[in-house]
Amino acid sequence: MPAPYFSLPPTDRVRSPLTGWTRAHWEALADRQLDALLPYATPGFAQYRLPGRASWSGVVSDGLEGFARTFLLASFRIAGAGGQDEPGSSVVSHLIERYTEGLTTGTERDGGEAWPELTDCSQQMVEAASIAIGLHETRPWIWDRLDPRVQERVVDWFSGFVGGRTWDNNWRLFQVVSEQFLASVGAPYSQSDIDGGLDRIEDWYVGDGWYTDGDGRNFDYYIGWALHLYPLLWARMAGPEADGGRAKVYKERLSAFLGTYTQFFGADGAPVHQGRSLTYRFAATAPVWMGALTDCSPLAPGLTRRLASGTARHFVERGVPDERGLLPLGWYDTFLPSTQPYSGPASPYWASKGFLGLLLPADHPVWTEREVPLPVEESTQYTALPAPGWLLHGTPHDGIVRLINHGSDHNPPTGPATDDPHYAKLAYSTATAPESAPHAWARTVDNHLALLAPDGTPSRRRRIHPLVCEGRRASSRHEAQLPGHEEEFPVESTSVLHGPWELRVHRVQAPAGIAVREGGHAVAGTDRPHEERGPGWALTRTADGLTSAVVALYGWDEEAGVAHEVEANAFGPRSATPYLRAQDRPGGASVHVSLVALTRDVVHPQALRASITTTVDEDGQVRVTFPDGEAVTV
Repeated sequence: MPAPYFSLPPTDRVRSPLTGWTRAHWEALADRQLDALLPYATPGFAQYRLPGRASWSGVVSDGLEGFARTFLLASFRIAGAGGQDEPGSSVVSHLIERYTEGLTTGTERDGGEAWPELTDCSQQMVEAASIAIGLHETRPWIWDRLDPRVQERVVDWFSGFVGGRTWDNNWRLFQVVSEQFLASVGAPYSQSDIDGGLDRIEDWYVGDGWYTDGDGRNFDYYIGWALHLYPLLWARMAGPEADGGRAKVYKERLSAFLGTYTQFFGADGAPVHQGRSLTYRFAATAPVWMGALTDCSPLAPGLTRRLASGTARHFVERGVPDERGLLPLGWYDTFLPSTQPYSGPASPYWASKGFLGLLLPADHPVWTEREVPLPVEESTQYTALPAPGWLLHGTPHDGIVRLINHGSDHNPPTGPATDDPHYAKLAYSTATAPESAPHAWARTVDNHLALLAPDGTPSRRRRIHPLVCEGRRASSRHEAQLPGHEEEFPVESTSVLHGPWELRVHRVQAPAGIAVREGGHAVAGTDRPHEERGPGWALTRTADGLTSAVVALYGWDEEAGVAHEVEANAFGPRSATPYLRAQDRPGGASVHVSLVALTRDVVHPQALRASITTTVDEDGQVRVTFPDGEAVTV
């Protein structure tokens, strides 16, 4: 791996044998990011106008976002140090001065750096929540020392929340924490706003520690860095006498969530690449830290630090933050297709949530106990998550975790539906990203079962209907849509995990002349991936040995292929996907069985195909016998 763009303390291989990281590494990473902001600050430090594509909210809102999200990071750094500088350092005192000045100038309504007022469903609501949390955590060093006239201006700005309307998803919690801050400083607030937001998330709780982010099947990292995080941050503000017993429930749910959350991280620290706002990167570790902070985590302290430090180190070793010390819009470097229109140049600084662990004292067990391995480092992992409809599959020999998706589509329950590449795919992983640039998404080859119109236009997987998710098996159904056809064509898909492989069985109803295509994982890198193909199989391999392969077991033509793309993938500018095809279908019902692999092993698809027996009876029941003798019936 290349060296980071900034200096880090020496590693500690006794306390942290797996990552080498200590609390000092986290502080150094925080300090580098905060120091790098200074060239982009407005004169009164109320806004940070960073380079990069502007969001749809405009430059002033983006500047506020730069203040708010980095203030969250600064607040954890300040509070974690008890507001005190280490001998010979002035880092903490400078942060206190800087953000105090920013609060003063940002709330001066007639000033040139004034923050936009809080209005219904405005982006400012998101940023206000970060400021509220930061003010609460740094109260002795910032809020309590503010000029009373500035305190009044801050309260006046926050008062735009009272009685206001937010979007009906995780945004409800921004209102909850912001108005609880008003309550904590004796300012007017609405208890019904707070109770209404907290009551609303009860409608979205689906069990086993999982929420959906608003109505529908919206499962992604927002569950951890928003729907678990803000209720417990609210409880820290409200205190045990005023939380009405809610905090106990939130802790129980977070504990259940964390029981399987470690399965989302590869041995190299990478989180599974699925869902929106992936540019928040380190924020994926926020619920792990919150579990330790609220003393409800089922994880050993050494596992908490190993997971969080492994993720931070993963990005640092891949150039994040960049040579300027900034977090670009992307995954490793800048890659806009992995962002959303609401993402501005300061949006990535929600990564600040991943530094929540700095609120834990230096002598807390998460900082002092010896690291322990992640589950994927110890044994093959099969984890069924029925609530989101996911299977997680980790293999220790290559450290890769794969997510098999039969439940999350990010669509409302009814009405028009879309097919975002970060939700619609059959599979995701810690080592790959979906082909998400518009030109590649139009072809949608990777991890997708497509019906192909005569002109080659692929069907879409929009609203996903989960059927079963248990053990090593999950199934779902979707209605495929094709241009020129008013009717929808049902596709039922089943995934079964076996060793390092995913067995896929698809049942398709479609007219004659409609081909079927199955894509494997897209792999990417700086160089064009190598490809190989043969009768009924295809594979592609990156320069560092990551291999994606598909093997036809039933219902496919002998000819397979590899689709190459440029500037379509968050993992590198050159990417490729192996695929299978069934061209001459007679129409009606058909069954298609394939084996899909993503591995760092050497793969011999032709030998594997020859050693697997597949039969399909007249009722469409599929029986597959693997080389080790295990038989699977679908």
